[in-house]
Amino acid sequence: MSESDTSRRIRLAAFRWVSELRRVNPTLRGLVLEKGFSFQGEQIKLLHRPRGIFKPTQMEHLLSLKTVYPERGRQRWYADQHHAHRQFFESEETVEYSFMGNNPNSAPNGWLRRAFEEKIPVIYFLATSPGRYEAMIPTYINNWNRETLTVSLAFGHPLERGFQLSDSIDSVVPEYPEDESTRRYALQTLQRRLHQSQFREAVIHAYGGRCAVSRIPEPLLLDAAHIAPDRNELLGQPVVQNGVPLSKIHHAAFDANLIGIDPDYRLHVANRLLDQRDGPLLETLKRLRGEKIHLPRNEMDWPDRERLELRFSEYRSSL
Repeated sequence: MSESDTSRRIRLAAFRWVSELRRVNPTLRGLVLEKGFSFQGEQIKLLHRPRGIFKPTQMEHLLSLKTVYPERGRQRWYADQHHAHRQFFESEETVEYSFMGNNPNSAPNGWLRRAFEEKIPVIYFLATSPGRYEAMIPTYINNWNRETLTVSLAFGHPLERGFQLSDSIDSVVPEYPEDESTRRYALQTLQRRLHQSQFREAVIHAYGGRCAVSRIPEPLLLDAAHIAPDRNELLGQPVVQNGVPLSKIHHAAFDANLIGIDPDYRLHVANRLLDQRDGPLLETLKRLRGEKIHLPRNEMDWPDRERLELRFSEYRSSL
């Protein structure tokens, strides 16, 4: 890679910083990425709001690409058939990405070309909702086409956590995926990850960022609990009507059938919890009995009654 040592170390630091952010929350806020991180006293940005193709001034080559999620209809953003998402899930090996504008010789499109020629690993930020992104590292420019004004993106195996800035980028980042089967496997892994991220974002957004049981308004403490499991081919799809946002403790209790939700949206508490006497948290769970869950404003987003009946029958059989 014809890149200076400083630029390579910035790239590795960016990969590490984004990986650390993903430990806290798999979807990253655009405002945080635009602000960036400090490297040897300088602020390194990872995104530029108006542009999808970005190179920091401190670096010689491309650092990141992003998609932009449509702003119209913010309350129903997850229903939009966004082209980038649709073709991401329909692709089997590589993903198409468009040039900026119609001039293949413009600076941003030149950054794409050099990244393609030098096989430089970059970050692909795929929007999951307005202002939030999934980060895919490493991403490679697999092709650069002047005629169609597009490139194709290939993905390497996701980076292992815990690498240090003292490591070399070559020892941390997987090699360029020359093999077709390697590209297919990496994309399939990312498709599964994105499915879950989209599901979580959509469910939490529909409920106003609050737990459906406790109404805790902190998304970092919330999971999107499936009502019908993934293995159910008929009802297990990652759609809003098959999810409920729950805090970590309520999600664990729901998965263990210690609490249940009936088709009328009322909560039930297993006798094994009701019979115990051990602390305020347990008492809080016991008081849920007979309460109704908090529902979204839009009735179209309410939990599907058929799915709830299926799951509630499982809860009753476990008693």
